Amino acid sequence: MPSKKRNYKAEYEKYQGQPEQIHNRSLRNQARRKAAKEGMDIAGKDVGHVVALSKGGSNSTGLKAQTKGTNRSFARNA
Repeated sequence: MPSKKRNYKAEYEKYQGQPEQIHNRSLRNQARRKAAKEGMDIAGKDVGHVVALSKGGSNSTGLKAQTKGTNRSFARNA
């Protein structure tokens, strides 16, 4: 079954370009810079929030360095 080509421009306009998502991306970037500045070893890892942004967390609720697989595979509806 041939796969369709993704329309990245449409994806950006529909989701990633929304003001709320731009703000969340900004918070994630700030968190990574903050963790690096505090001396956390983040080489090859994701900086995750103790309380996920999608669950109402913020940069002040705590950060942790996690492997990419761990950070991207938590229960979404728990």
